Amino acid sequence: MMMKRMGTWMLLALLTLVGEWHGRCYGCLEEERVGLLEIQYLIDPNHVSLRDWMDINSSCCEWDWIKCDNTTRRVIQLSLGGERDESLGDWVLNASLFQPFKELQSLDLGMTSLVGCLENEGFEVLSSKLRNLDLSANGFNNDKSILSCFNGNLSTLKSLDLSANGLTAGSGLRKLEFLQSLPSLKTLSLKYTDLSQGTFFNSSTLEELYLDNTSLRINFLQNIGALPALKVLSVAECDLHGTLPAQGWCELKNLKQLDLARNNFGGSLPDCLGNLSSLQLLDVSENQFTGNFTSGPLTNLISLEFLLLSNNLFEVPISMKPFLNHSSLKFFSSENNRLVTEPVAFDNLIPKFQLVFFRLSSSPTSEALNVIPDFLYYQLDLRALDLSHNNITGMFPSWLLKNNTRLEQLYLSANFFVGTLQLQDHPYSNMVELDISNNNMSGQISKDICLIFPNLWTLRMAKNGFTGCIPSCLGNISSLLFLDLSNNQLSTVQLEQLTIPVLKLSNNSLGGQIPTSVFNSSTSQFLYLNGNNFSGQISDFPLYGWKELNVLDLSNNQFSGMLPRIFVNFTDLRVLDLSKNHYKGPIPKDFCKLGRLQYLDLSENNLSGYIPSCFSPPPLTHVHLSKNRLSGPLTYGFFNSSYLVTMDLRDNSLTGSIPNWIGNHSSLSVLLLRANHFDGELPVQLCLLEQLSILDVSQNQLSGPLPSCLGNLTFKESSQKARMDLGASIVLESMEKAYYKTMGPPLVDSVYLLGKDFRLNFTEEVIEFRTKNMYYGYKGNILSYMSGIDLSNNNFGGAIPQEFGNLSEIRSLNLSHNNPTESIPATFSNLKQIESLDLSYNNLNGVIPPQLTEITTLEVFSVAHNNLSGWTPERKYQFGTFDESCYEGNPFLCGPPLRNNCSVEPVSSQPVPDDEQGDVGFIDMEFFYISFGVCYTVVVMTIAAVLYINPYWRRRWLYFIEDCIDTCYYFMVASFRKFSNFRR
Repeated sequence: MMMKRMGTWMLLALLTLVGEWHGRCYGCLEEERVGLLEIQYLIDPNHVSLRDWMDINSSCCEWDWIKCDNTTRRVIQLSLGGERDESLGDWVLNASLFQPFKELQSLDLGMTSLVGCLENEGFEVLSSKLRNLDLSANGFNNDKSILSCFNGNLSTLKSLDLSANGLTAGSGLRKLEFLQSLPSLKTLSLKYTDLSQGTFFNSSTLEELYLDNTSLRINFLQNIGALPALKVLSVAECDLHGTLPAQGWCELKNLKQLDLARNNFGGSLPDCLGNLSSLQLLDVSENQFTGNFTSGPLTNLISLEFLLLSNNLFEVPISMKPFLNHSSLKFFSSENNRLVTEPVAFDNLIPKFQLVFFRLSSSPTSEALNVIPDFLYYQLDLRALDLSHNNITGMFPSWLLKNNTRLEQLYLSANFFVGTLQLQDHPYSNMVELDISNNNMSGQISKDICLIFPNLWTLRMAKNGFTGCIPSCLGNISSLLFLDLSNNQLSTVQLEQLTIPVLKLSNNSLGGQIPTSVFNSSTSQFLYLNGNNFSGQISDFPLYGWKELNVLDLSNNQFSGMLPRIFVNFTDLRVLDLSKNHYKGPIPKDFCKLGRLQYLDLSENNLSGYIPSCFSPPPLTHVHLSKNRLSGPLTYGFFNSSYLVTMDLRDNSLTGSIPNWIGNHSSLSVLLLRANHFDGELPVQLCLLEQLSILDVSQNQLSGPLPSCLGNLTFKESSQKARMDLGASIVLESMEKAYYKTMGPPLVDSVYLLGKDFRLNFTEEVIEFRTKNMYYGYKGNILSYMSGIDLSNNNFGGAIPQEFGNLSEIRSLNLSHNNPTESIPATFSNLKQIESLDLSYNNLNGVIPPQLTEITTLEVFSVAHNNLSGWTPERKYQFGTFDESCYEGNPFLCGPPLRNNCSVEPVSSQPVPDDEQGDVGFIDMEFFYISFGVCYTVVVMTIAAVLYINPYWRRRWLYFIEDCIDTCYYFMVASFRKFSNFRR
């Protein structure tokens, strides 16, 4: 009996193994395999993304994007999002494709160009077990296209994603009619949808609602109480304005996660939020909320675990007193709010919480923290601590490391820590990010730093006063990805084995030749050695290990010789900066092979010769070749660089005309051609550059009329000209795990806001431009706003176009040292943003338009050395600050601040028609003619009467006339000519 039972069990085990083997060999059912191949034929006929679906020997349950039930081997999950060939165009779905899949529970058709379903072929053919349906990023652009796919029985559907379609608030969408056929729906996502006409949500079952980046009305939140079962509400980045409605929130007793970030909310948080006793996550960052938390609604939310308050106008107590009883609080972030101090009585209060993540910094307009908050002495479980930008003084707080042995990220940049970096003799193997940059620390970097932090990913110690040698052991930390020791006083580098992908040693006192260890690395991707005293010729160095290099900055050193051709082997090179060295000779034609280059700076060297016509990398964005000795015409260099934003060729010896093809570079924002030998006319193709904001062609030999179409330039604000982005953000895996452990699944993506952004590319775009009689270097946000045109020191003639008055956003205009004639356009009064206007050393005539006094932004103004006449502008607003030098060199100009007094009272300032300004001079010509005629008639009649009465005088008169007639004739002719010249 026992043997029979044992044999039965062995047979069952064998059959189980055979069944499992059979399932693994043949996978899903044959009808499902056929169905999958039919789907593959329709969405990927070229076998690009679903290539392994063609393997007839493999189990279809092992194919990509498919999940089967472990027991029945039926397909339960089908993820086709983004796998359809885009070249196939729009897709009208025949839902019968999914009929073979009887147990399908999850279907993802996102990003498949789906626009609707065939008539009478809705999703009713799908399994009655379907729970999750993703139709995001398709082409459902109206309610009818949605309803055509919802004409079946989806009574079991619990999750629906319609985000990022072309949906608008049509009648059907506004009423959300398709929801009527989804009675079990608990999760709905309508991100990136236009609901601006008003949408009414009314559901007793809906638990999660995601409306991020959606056009919403504020009254939507007023009706939020119609969703009593709601647990998650996310309306981040919806451009909502005003204050949060006071009503509706009290009904959301089940709400656990609320995301209101990145809107334009103002005012205080509604009191009703304090009744959300189940709330665990609250993100109100990047708004304009105000209020002090000491008495606000957040003091009642003791269930809070995750709280983001950054970038508002809150008053945040340093002591954290309002949150001391929040025993569940794990994540707290408050950047750029106003920090306030509490009375001494609140010092040393022991909080009930143990934080995992804490970020606190003051706003630029408030008082800084100055000290480390006392409550941190009682925190023993921190994984990430950020106290940057608080002006904290004292020594490096090594006790933070001692108390929090699990600390992984410590950010203390932009404070006032002093002294040496004193670390306890104890390894902190969990520490992966340490940032103490921008402080006042000094001394040598400890050689034991590698033993104390053996697993570092990033180490930032820039902008301090560290001296001496860079510890060689840093090159041996295999995990180290990012090392920034720039802007110190380090004098020796001994990195024995350099395997650091991002290395920044800029602006130190390093000298001599670059260590050979730098060149032996095959992992270097971003290398910054600029601002040191390195010397030698690059061609002498073994650069073959740098093939993975993305960024190389050797600027502001003492390198010499020819530009090395070996750079062309760096096929991934995107940024190359060799400026401010002593390179000579031509730009090698081999540089034309740098096909991925985005940024090139070879300025301030001794380069000569032509710019190679073949040099035109398509991705090139910024190019600087200024202050060299380059010559020849600008033929087809940069012709194919259609993404060009900055072209800086100043201070060379380039000749010929400015090429017309420059108008094809629609992204061009900065064009600097100053101090060359360009001639001919200014090409009208420049007017096609809609992004152009800075134009400098001064000190050339350009001639002809000024193109009136330049007045069509809009000078839009542009961050592209100031940005050369290569960045990253790290959210540690441990931080995500801590979040999941605390909050459960990431229903709201706020966890990813905990990452610390950092730049990989430190190449800063600086534009030199002359304004206000000085050269300025513009960079960062200021460069984004800067706009100006400098056409000075050329031979432009004709009239200044009236259309230049349309440049309402321009900040600097320089037309000096040219030959324009006629008058100053009165339309210049429309230049409401201009700060510097220079029209000096020209041949302008007529009066200065009195309307110019309406410009209240002017700081520098000059019309010196022209042929202007009449009164100077009324001395009010900014014109009350301009001195005599602004008007000198105009002999017929009078009025303060000039010493020339006008002989007649000025006529009240009235707008002068532009076509009449040229006829207005120092003398009223109509009055002159009338006075002259009257006087002439009186004199002639008097002389005739006297001669008629006395014969003796009559004879003497005849002799006098004979002697003087010639003299009088010539005198009158000369006087008339002089008067005519005066009029001109």
